[in-house]
Amino acid sequence: MICSVKQYTGVTNGSDIFLRRSTRPPPVQRSLFLPSLPAHQPHRSGISLQKALHVSVIGGLGALPKPTRMSVIKCQAFEADRSQPIESNVELPKIDAKVEAAKKLKIGVYFAMWWALNVVFNIYNKKVLNAYPFPWLTSTLSLACGSLIMLVSWATRIAEAPKVDMEFWKALFPVAVAHTIGHVAATVSMSKVAVSFTHIIKSGEPAFSVLVSRFLLGESFPTSVYLSLLPIIGGCGLAALTELNFNMIGFMGAMISNLAFVFRNIFSKKGMKGKSVSGMNYYALLSIMSLIILTPFAIAVEGPQMWKAGFDSAFAQIGPNLIWWMAAQSVFYHLYNQVSYMSLDEISPLTFSIGNTMKRISVIVSSIIIFRTPVQPVNALGAAIAIFGTFLYSQAKQ
Repeated sequence: MICSVKQYTGVTNGSDIFLRRSTRPPPVQRSLFLPSLPAHQPHRSGISLQKALHVSVIGGLGALPKPTRMSVIKCQAFEADRSQPIESNVELPKIDAKVEAAKKLKIGVYFAMWWALNVVFNIYNKKVLNAYPFPWLTSTLSLACGSLIMLVSWATRIAEAPKVDMEFWKALFPVAVAHTIGHVAATVSMSKVAVSFTHIIKSGEPAFSVLVSRFLLGESFPTSVYLSLLPIIGGCGLAALTELNFNMIGFMGAMISNLAFVFRNIFSKKGMKGKSVSGMNYYALLSIMSLIILTPFAIAVEGPQMWKAGFDSAFAQIGPNLIWWMAAQSVFYHLYNQVSYMSLDEISPLTFSIGNTMKRISVIVSSIIIFRTPVQPVNALGAAIAIFGTFLYSQAKQ
């Protein structure tokens, strides 16, 4: 709003500023020789404000001629409830839109890489397990490849090596144990059932998280969190009952993996407080310790003789592709986990949980298409209910 305030006798309209005439009668000049005439005096005005004004520019004092310099004041203002720009020479701080856009782009790239790498890993992992059904060795190779990648990165200074002490390794040990169990159990599950079925059962992880936290740690949750578990449990149960290629070992492997990863998160949250390590290095150290824990168990359960006999048989049927598949599943396993931990440095736990839910959907759909997994409508309905329940859980938990 731009207004000029003068000594007017009328009413000036604009932004609810009113210059009202005084209601008192004008004083009368009396004289002995002349008739009574009203004296010429400026009318007093009352100003009432009904809306707040922000003055942006006050000018015109120096540009007017000397006789009228004090008679006119030009004022520019705008109402507080309008989005008019302030006309002034003062530059206000502005939010750097480019920085915000770059941050959103970075998070988007992380999410795209996370989902894509996870899909590729699951495809090659299932190819290897179909031809070479040794899940303990397959799990060991995944951890060994990731550990080797990070050791080379630290040695060549591609990545900055973390500075940790013995207390860090002590706190990391229970996390690594749970991570090892969860990783092997999920690989065993995928060696027995379809990738889609394993991930449908693994979408029930929030139910394990709530139950363990409630009965073992004594934590309480809002009613909405408990209600969100109903579609998760119901959907997983419906999918399991209608699975065409159901296998009890595969089902129990996915369930054990859920329970192990819940304890991994609990141990990580409790033991790693105050340990300032980046997400990439944290997962690298976790992989190294898990490899040390897993290797003797893999040798005891399967052993080099079984590995050699199985490799000779698979190589005779598939050829060099088997080596490529084993290398690809190992590399992509480390990369997708590394990117997921790097994403945690940039986003909130709620956003990460939603991203994890969407990741499972992409893995389930892609594996059904690539491996041509037969799916009944009731089975698909159960999967959809379980995943939707996971989404509701992530909303209710936050």
